[in-house]
Order: sequence, then structure tokens, then C-alpha cells
Amino acid sequence: MAVARPVLKITGLHKRYDQLEVIGNLSLEVRKGEVLVVIGPSGCGKSTLLRCINGLETIQGGDIELNGQSIIVGHTRWNLVRQQIGMVFQSYDLFPHMTVLENILLGPMKAQGRERAEATKEAEAFLDRVGLLDRKDSFPRQLSGGQKQRVAIVRALCMNPEIMLFDEVTASLDPEMVREVLDVILGLAEQGMTMLIVTHEMAFARAVADKIVFMDQGSIVESAPPDIFFQNPVSDRARKFLNIFQFEGVKKEERHND
Repeated sequence: MAVARPVLKITGLHKRYDQLEVIGNLSLEVRKGEVLVVIGPSGCGKSTLLRCINGLETIQGGDIELNGQSIIVGHTRWNLVRQQIGMVFQSYDLFPHMTVLENILLGPMKAQGRERAEATKEAEAFLDRVGLLDRKDSFPRQLSGGQKQRVAIVRALCMNPEIMLFDEVTASLDPEMVREVLDVILGLAEQGMTMLIVTHEMAFARAVADKIVFMDQGSIVESAPPDIFFQNPVSDRARKFLNIFQFEGVKKEERHND
């Protein structure tokens, strides 16, 4: 049986800030319906990788293909590419003067030229799925952090992207709000959404990922299914990283029990 062509293919990616190389000769593929979770120490290039994919950072070498077509070579119309590559940041970036529904409808109506009635029907369906239909007329200031992040996810989904990028979407949330956002992403995975996720939530990474990609110093150190990676990582660097997280988890549990 033929192997499906990747939705996203990155080949030999290089990203520098002046003389500092933050991503060096990185290659990876994401296939339709696959969930890749990128983990690694702070500053290793995880978020920069997502920003390169979405055209928010220029690259100094390599290529990025979406459905077999380069989005780097030639005159890329990033406004069109970003309709196919949805991205959700740790900062929600909702317009404060617009209601939840108005925030969501802005992209489909302005960027895609869709009719308000059709876009509204889809937006309300997504809001219902994430438990926020009753907040559609609320303003961002009236929402919790977890609710704002769920709205940001719905806003991206309403553009009907080929792939979703999630960049530390729980990093700015209080612990009790993290679960509601992660549950939404788990639901998307169960429905077959293609996703590339950067996170520090190790239990979530293990639960949602088809493949774990471990980065350090701008490179992929190893890549494996979650059961293999978390139980028997190949590299010393990955083992050290996981040991640190396990230790921090124990300390958090001790503080919680005090």
C-alpha cells in the first residue's frame, strides 16, 4: 500500500538571528491525521520552528512544503497559506472590543469572503463543541483564561485549516484551566485533525501524540512513538530531560500535599 504524501514536509531548515543559529538543518514530516508533539528544553527552537512554518519568521535555508507545494520558494501569499495552517499561541490575541462570535467570524468573512449566516452556523457549532456557545455574546474581558484559549482555538478551526499548530497554549493558564484546553485538543485528535503541538505538559504529550519529537539546541535529537520515547529514550540528552521533569513533578506533588 502506498504511503500517503505528507501534509507538511520540512527539509533542511536553517534559522538564524544574525550569527546565532537557532535551528540547524532540521527535517520532519507530518501526515494527514497525525499528531506530532514537539518537546525539549526552553530555548531549543520549538516555538521558532512553528513560527517559521507559519511565515512569522524568515528562514535562511531549507524548504517547507504544504501538500507537496513549497511555501518558501517564489512569492508566497502568506495570507492564503495561513488559512491552511492554523496557529494558536499562548497569548490569546482576541480583539477586546469584539464579542466572542465577532472575533471568530472576522477571519472567515473578511479573509475567505464567506456569508455571515453560513460562517455563524459553523462558529456556533464549534463553540458548542468546546462548551462555550452560551458565551458567544460575551467580551474577552468577561472570560477566564481557559475560555479565551478555547475561543482562540475555535477561531483557528473556523478557517478550516489543513493542519493546526499549537504553541504552548497552556503556558499562561492557571493549573485548573489547563485541563479544559487540553481536553479540546484531545478531542480534535480523536476526530483526526492534523496537528503539530509544542508543549511542556508531558502527560498530555504522551496521551495525544502519535509521535514525540525531542529537540535540543535547534536540532531533532530523537523521534519516536510516545510509549517508546517515554519508557526507553535512546539519547542521554532525552533521558536527562525526562528525569528533570519527573523530579519536578514529584516536587509539585509534595507541595500540593503540604
